[in-house]
Amino acid sequence: MSRSLLASWCIRGGASRAHLMVQRSARAALGAPRMLSSMSRASLRPGVSALRVNPYAVTAMQKRTLFIQTQDTPNPDSLKFYPGQNIMESGQTYFFNERKDSVNSPLAMSLFMVEGVKNVMFADEFLTVSKAPEYSWNEVKPEVFAAIMDFCASGVPVFKDGVDISGSAAEDDDEIVIMIKELLDTRIRPVIQEDGGDISFGHMENGIVYLKLHGACGSCASSTATLKGGVENMLMHYIPEVEGVEQIFEEHEIQSTEAFEKLERELLQKQLSR
Repeated sequence: MSRSLLASWCIRGGASRAHLMVQRSARAALGAPRMLSSMSRASLRPGVSALRVNPYAVTAMQKRTLFIQTQDTPNPDSLKFYPGQNIMESGQTYFFNERKDSVNSPLAMSLFMVEGVKNVMFADEFLTVSKAPEYSWNEVKPEVFAAIMDFCASGVPVFKDGVDISGSAAEDDDEIVIMIKELLDTRIRPVIQEDGGDISFGHMENGIVYLKLHGACGSCASSTATLKGGVENMLMHYIPEVEGVEQIFEEHEIQSTEAFEKLERELLQKQLSR
């Protein structure tokens, strides 16, 4: 390389470095917010999307950036939201089947204020939001993001004081019920929670165990297969006293199912009459 070319390269390089230093100084002087960069794409869960949020858009006092991730579930009307902080203790869940159930949780109340939200489930690292079928996620998801961000910025507890969220076995549970609940907690619930749902014990009568599905699994088309093909087989294998499993439905779920079946029959009759 000739001296003239070398001198020209050094001048350009020096100018570029000086320009870069000026840019960095200007950013520092203006206090320009930086987006979260410590979390790489590789750290995201499989099938997870994320929303990066400027911390100044939430509150000037909050110094860290909220990094909210979402994950699909087998139920197209349910999504898992990961707010980047624990909501419940490890292994715990809490269910809100409708708006009136949310009075003891400011976070749940905020989520039910979003038009289209049908029910909500809290878990340790995530919460599952289920929407009504007539709404699209393009409508609901941004409002859910906003509700979660506002709550995280507020510093308000997830539950009001005095709310029992333990879900532990009752003192009057007999030995068989205790075994059923333990098997649900250790072998069955962790698998169902991976899909954004959960399962809880209702009661046992004449050898039949009545269980309630929550979250993404509550209104999923494959819920019956989940109970009969997986849960029932496992309970009957480990606990001989169990003769079968049935699902517990809420009144509004029964009405929705009946309305759907009626619509299916009407459509079928129209097709046959053509």
